[in-house]
Amino acid sequence: MRKSAEEARRTRDRIVRAAVNQASSQGLSGLTIGSLAEALDMSKAGVVGPFGSRAGLQLAALTRAEEMFTQAVVTPARATEPGLPRLTAVIDAWCEYLARSPFPNGCFVTAASCELDGRPGELRTHLHDTVTRWRRFLHDQITTAQASGDLAAPLDAGDLVSMLTGIAMAANQEIQLLGDPTAAARARRLMHMALDTRRCH
Repeated sequence: MRKSAEEARRTRDRIVRAAVNQASSQGLSGLTIGSLAEALDMSKAGVVGPFGSRAGLQLAALTRAEEMFTQAVVTPARATEPGLPRLTAVIDAWCEYLARSPFPNGCFVTAASCELDGRPGELRTHLHDTVTRWRRFLHDQITTAQASGDLAAPLDAGDLVSMLTGIAMAANQEIQLLGDPTAAARARRLMHMALDTRRCH
C-alpha cells in the first residue's frame, strides 16, 4: 500500500508539472484534459482522477506555480533579518526569478492575474488571496525598515509596494513580449533606487 501511495503521489506530481507548463503557455483557461492526456500518454480519466475535475486540476496548477514563486523568492529571503535587509534580498531574488523564469511564458502569477482579474470564481479568489499575502509581506518589510530607521517614516508603505510591483510587471512584459535581455537588471536597479531615495540619511 505504501508503494501504491508513492506511485500515486509521483503520478499526481507529473500531471501538475505538465499542467503548469501548459497553463503558462496557453493560460489556465486553455488547460485541457485531452491535451494533457496526449502529452503524458495517459487516459483522460487518469489525468483528471487525482483532482476530481478540470477545475481541480487548474487550481492545483495555480497552487504549484505560486509555491514555485515562494520557494524562489520568499523562502531564501526569510533567512535574512526582517526589514530592509530582507526587502533587499527579496528584490534580488525577485529579479533573478524574472530573469530565469521556470515557466515558458514568464511570471505565472502575473499572467494569471491578467487572465483572471475579470473572471469571478474559485481560481480568482485563490489568486487574490495569494497576491494579497505577497503584498502584505512586502508591506511588512517596509514598515519594519521604517520602524528601525532604515527607511523614511513618512513614506507610504502601500505606495512603495505598488511601485515595486509595477516595476516587476513591466520587467516581465519587457522580457516576454519585447525580448529585452536587460529588463531584469533594469528592474533590480530601479527597485534599489526606489529604496535608496527613501532611506534615512
